[in-house]
Amino acid sequence: MAYSALTKIFTLISIAFIFALAITPLVTTFLYKNKLGKQIRNDGTTPLFSKMHKAKAGTPTMGGMLVWGSLLVIMGFFWLFDRVLHVGIFQGLDFYSRKETLLPLGALVGASVVGAVDDWLDVRQRGHKGRGLRFRFKLILYAIVAGIGAWWFYFKLGFTAVHIPFAGGVNLGLWFIPFFILTVISTSFAVNETDGLDGLAGGVLLIAFFAYGLLAFLQGKYDLASFIAVICGGLLAFLWFNVHPARFFMGDTGSMGLGVLLAVVAFLTNSVFLLIPIGFVFVLEAGSFLLQIFWRKAFKKKLFLSSPLHHHLEALGWPETKVTMRLWIIAAVMSILGVIIYFIG
Repeated sequence: MAYSALTKIFTLISIAFIFALAITPLVTTFLYKNKLGKQIRNDGTTPLFSKMHKAKAGTPTMGGMLVWGSLLVIMGFFWLFDRVLHVGIFQGLDFYSRKETLLPLGALVGASVVGAVDDWLDVRQRGHKGRGLRFRFKLILYAIVAGIGAWWFYFKLGFTAVHIPFAGGVNLGLWFIPFFILTVISTSFAVNETDGLDGLAGGVLLIAFFAYGLLAFLQGKYDLASFIAVICGGLLAFLWFNVHPARFFMGDTGSMGLGVLLAVVAFLTNSVFLLIPIGFVFVLEAGSFLLQIFWRKAFKKKLFLSSPLHHHLEALGWPETKVTMRLWIIAAVMSILGVIIYFIG
């Protein structure tokens, strides 16, 4: 069973990569034709950031649709040809499962749609101060998505406990619901903060999803592992065009949706606390951003030259590619550590 599941997983990741790579010209044509170019803030509030990134103004955003769009097409295709049309050659490649993949799919699509609306308003210079949805409104929308997920976990799947490495399971009861919502929102915004350099968020997400795909496989959740494999294949194709110099950016439609998905997958594999090592770069990026805000409020000056961390390293004179690749290395090492903790913890 494990051998056939492994064959399925590697087949799906290959199909996802080839398919996403093939449809990229359609995506880029759509983005360029509709002039969905990234707006670089230049209102005087972030002079260092504006100076470092002014050359990127106009580069299309919303490229994250390539990842979840490929997932929807591939998932729908194999479900149709296997379960509805019963075409023998596609038997076994269907990975739709009410228990393992329906919730991640819904969470990904829901969060991605909110992100897409925000991106659209931003590039059209509409919404709050011409920069998309107001932050508090976005927070409410993502909380609704997370709340639906929490309800599903608690009432449909019967989740009430979380596993803490080296300590065992802790039953949270109804507190599971607010904990779930807080974790999902925090993870999604942390991924969004990381999406600031060419290839950075995509590469770190790829590493994190690969680690969780391994955990899902080891737990016998083969449909979930297949789902993650398709995401990884889409991210590989996305990175092909997103590495420096980026042809397009991920945008909120990618970073927020994939951030929500990462948290949901962590809960489904009962390893949510492993988000700390596996998503260590996301923790660093979000932590540096929050610390910068606190420092400015408390001491009336900046702790970092620019935040989050990757912009600070840029401001110190590090080339963008060096920052990206070194954070990739940190992400890989910490993900390995997370898997080790899973085995011994």
